[in-house]
Amino acid sequence: MKFWITMIVIVGAFLVFVEFGGQKTPATQATKLPTTSLEALVGKQAPDFNLQGLDGKPQSLSSWRGKKVVLFFNEGIICYPACWNQMAALGADKQLNSESVVSASIVPDSKDNWMAAIRKMPELGQGSILFDTSTSVSNEYDVLNLPSSMHKGMKPGHTYVIIDTKGIVRYTKDDPTMGINNSTLNAEVAKIQ
Repeated sequence: MKFWITMIVIVGAFLVFVEFGGQKTPATQATKLPTTSLEALVGKQAPDFNLQGLDGKPQSLSSWRGKKVVLFFNEGIICYPACWNQMAALGADKQLNSESVVSASIVPDSKDNWMAAIRKMPELGQGSILFDTSTSVSNEYDVLNLPSSMHKGMKPGHTYVIIDTKGIVRYTKDDPTMGINNSTLNAEVAKIQ
């Protein structure tokens, strides 16, 4: 009889531990750490930049304050057709280019290279293209070594950063499949008040 009482107490204590003792309280729960520095940008002030556009004029992130901003970092001229198709789709999307939203493709090439590409594919010229020829902005956003880059450390791959009206990063995505992500971008932009 004593054996059975001891067993009941042990089993009962075990069940109580499983039910209550194994749970973590909010104070003891581990917070999910970002797996990449790109994810670590979320919630932080986006690094400002000053890059030349197709029209030859400099564009800065700070000049777009008050608007939602979608940045598409990509490998540029050598990334045909995937990056070209996303750039054209981004430029043609009225929701991602409006009074309240600005979209820009950031490429590591020179303006001259893109003028030739636009002659071949005029729809590329509908969007905003910014030239990060030194890759300093790509480096500051830490997009040069992500899974989508086929030229690690030298060129970005296929990476998105969405910034709110106050300059805070709200969403990031690196896409090794190099797809057209307008529907995802529109959905994420719509979440920003």
